[in-house]
Amino acid sequence: MTQSTEVIEMKLPAKPEYVGVVRLAASGLASRLGYTYDDIEDIKIAIAEACTNVVTHAYPAESDLENNMHVNFTMYANRLELTVSDQGGAFDADLLNKERGPVSKDQPVEELKEGGLGLFLIETLMDEVEIRGEKGVMIIMTKFLQRDEVEPDGRRTSEESPEHQ
Repeated sequence: MTQSTEVIEMKLPAKPEYVGVVRLAASGLASRLGYTYDDIEDIKIAIAEACTNVVTHAYPAESDLENNMHVNFTMYANRLELTVSDQGGAFDADLLNKERGPVSKDQPVEELKEGGLGLFLIETLMDEVEIRGEKGVMIIMTKFLQRDEVEPDGRRTSEESPEHQ
């Protein structure tokens, strides 16, 4: 059985004023797929953090490179996959993946490292996160669609009946 997909591709200047455009696109597509309000808000925060990382870290101020961010939305029947990438230069993805996450429950607040909260937020809000760093940075975020709660006509979709009606 083949699974149909639809792909939306965007190429935008890596500037703060375009982060909102990406958020709006993500919100509209997630709504179209049937995500809950809370899931849509999570998706919007995650995509904004990924785009903000491109705006902040990808390109030096006096770069001759074309300073763009590339955003892809791949829509499947059961999930939305969001990819944010740049061409700002390679980095050590393995090292980042190992040292990622600024928070440790045993670490005093005074010793927390600066930065890294964006990736921590993305990982917390999304179901799957993958970071690659060949020619720039690519972050792939996946949010699965939970359709087992209530049908559009209000009927429950699970075999269990509610305890109290």
